[in-house]
Amino acid sequence: MTLEQVLKSNKFRNEVHKAGLNILYTAWWLKTLMSKELKEYGLTHEQYNVLRILNGKYPEQICVGEIACRMIEKNSNVPRIIDRLEAKKMVKRLTSNADKRETVIVLTQAGINVLQHSTDRINDKMDESVSISEKKAALLNDVLEEIRKSEK
Repeated sequence: MTLEQVLKSNKFRNEVHKAGLNILYTAWWLKTLMSKELKEYGLTHEQYNVLRILNGKYPEQICVGEIACRMIEKNSNVPRIIDRLEAKKMVKRLTSNADKRETVIVLTQAGINVLQHSTDRINDKMDESVSISEKKAALLNDVLEEIRKSEK
């Protein structure tokens, strides 16, 4: 479906404006697809993102501040997300060996299992829903990074 069909409008200030709206709509569309898959596991996008970050450092521990820096959605309340994942027994809070004042987070086996299964489902859904060539995907990545070149 084209952006014009979705928005029921073909009035855009210019192609750059249309591209920006297209990015926003496509991001919402992908997030909605993922939400349906993650719901099966009782996870939100933010919780899934934290699990992926922890998995990337596993078996090492990671502090809450570093998790926050790596989040896709920077305004996420990481301590609250950690609370919810801890209640689900997917992560554990520990005291840092290097600095007793610092709390670190580690992925549990239950978290690893849920992450593995949910990632399989997400990957299947993405493969099924996003059908562009590797060459076009690489070009899209370059364009999106160019758009964000002023990001600090």
